[in-house]
Amino acid sequence: MIRLDRVGKTFKGRDGSAVEALRDVSFTVGEREFVAVVGASGCGKSTLLRLVAGLVPPSEGRVSLAGEAVTEVRADTAMVFQAPTLLPWADVLRNVTFPLRLMRRAGADTEARARALLATAGLAGFETKLPRELSGGMQQRVAICRALLQDPRVLLMDEPFGALDALTREEMSLELLRIWSGRAMAVIFVTHSISEAVLLADRVVVMSPRPGRVAEVVEIDLPRPRSFDQEGEEAFQRPARRIRDLIFGERISRAA
Repeated sequence: MIRLDRVGKTFKGRDGSAVEALRDVSFTVGEREFVAVVGASGCGKSTLLRLVAGLVPPSEGRVSLAGEAVTEVRADTAMVFQAPTLLPWADVLRNVTFPLRLMRRAGADTEARARALLATAGLAGFETKLPRELSGGMQQRVAICRALLQDPRVLLMDEPFGALDALTREEMSLELLRIWSGRAMAVIFVTHSISEAVLLADRVVVMSPRPGRVAEVVEIDLPRPRSFDQEGEEAFQRPARRIRDLIFGERISRAA
């Protein structure tokens, strides 16, 4: 579904100097695969997502979706950011349907589909609430519903739970797995949390420090459905240790 072939990205700094964010990045994501991307701050994880989304072009290499080069924003790709970015003056239902209305893709069934998604996310009865009347976790559920209403083939998520407290973050991780399991879409999920990456993903792409490169792609051999009860199992801890070693180095990881 998604392929990155020797992708690089260089930006121009304020002083005119070149800032290399990504170098020689190659990996693939299958049609129904959940892939997490982890790495130290500044390694280009968010830049990578923007390249797949078509928001910025690569300086080198090629990003393709279903064999077609990604050269612009696509209707079959949706993105969820760390902040929910909801319209403060619009109620929940209008926030969820806003992108389709903006793109003039809303149909007769759009509102019914939006209500069904909200019910799936545990937000039935909140359709007329404003964002300020919702908790942080509820706002992020609205943002996810907004993305899913577009019926994307690809869902890109840039640390969507990073601003949430630990308990809400765990709840949202399990909620995301439940929603994703019933939909035919590929997911690329950027996170700083190793445990979150192992819980959610089929594979974890570990990035090196800037310029970001693929240090290793770690396979996650955990049965689904998953829960945080598996965190103590060796099948969970083994890939978590490997990811930690790749990011921090074996000496630091063992000392921890």
